Amino acid sequence: MTILIPVLILLAIAVICAVLLTVSNHFFGVPSDETEVAVRDCLPGANCGACGYNGCDAYAKALASGECDNPSLCVPGGDNAAKGVAQILGLEATDVVEQVAYVACNGTCDATKRKYDFQGHKTCRTANLAYSGDKLCIYACLGYGDCVQVCPQDAIGIENGVARIDPRKCIGCGICARTCPNSIIHLIPDVSRVVVECSNHAKGAETRKACTNGCIGCGKCEKNCPHDAIHVVDNLAVIDYSKCTGCGKCAEVCPVHCIHEGNFICGAHF
Repeated sequence: MTILIPVLILLAIAVICAVLLTVSNHFFGVPSDETEVAVRDCLPGANCGACGYNGCDAYAKALASGECDNPSLCVPGGDNAAKGVAQILGLEATDVVEQVAYVACNGTCDATKRKYDFQGHKTCRTANLAYSGDKLCIYACLGYGDCVQVCPQDAIGIENGVARIDPRKCIGCGICARTCPNSIIHLIPDVSRVVVECSNHAKGAETRKACTNGCIGCGKCEKNCPHDAIHVVDNLAVIDYSKCTGCGKCAEVCPVHCIHEGNFICGAHF
């Protein structure tokens, strides 16, 4: 009896709580909007904010209520999500400009050195607080993996001291770009074929001292581009993707090989 009585008391409390919760839900519960739920089911759940709203729930609510009439704002969801939402709401889906992230740094362990032995909490944000990080180049990827930790698709890894993004897994949510304390992760259209893997705006000689893979602002890429799609701005080559055709001429003439060609088509859109 000493065991049975406490068990019965706990059971009675559980039953009373269940009844109270049921009654409360019946009288005070907010009925769910079936349209909003259906729209939400079309979205990937990345909650990245790329659509301009505070997560997928907020975007679904805005669409269902008529506050927003654009079903094509979800970059991670791509065209499939846009078509699903448009079908539910009777809207017209436009083509989603799918994006992919890349790291504008090639400051590997072989190309740059550490200016001090960092003994603090091993995160990029913490390292960045001390003299803009422990690498000689103050624009460099610090390599402690803050972006790795926040990526919802496991698309980022650290290779030879630099973060590398697998475009086959990247959904273009941009969380890594917003997390990077040096702001060297950028989003580009996934049809792009050429990227500048450097963010250093110092003059060529100074850049060269900090990293042998850095852009020296020589202008050869600018002179050899047949489409006027790349220019040296503040000592750094910058690509205008609205003009770039991916011909690769700039990569061919770059003396420090900081311009890279590749296939950046995303492979993980829902």
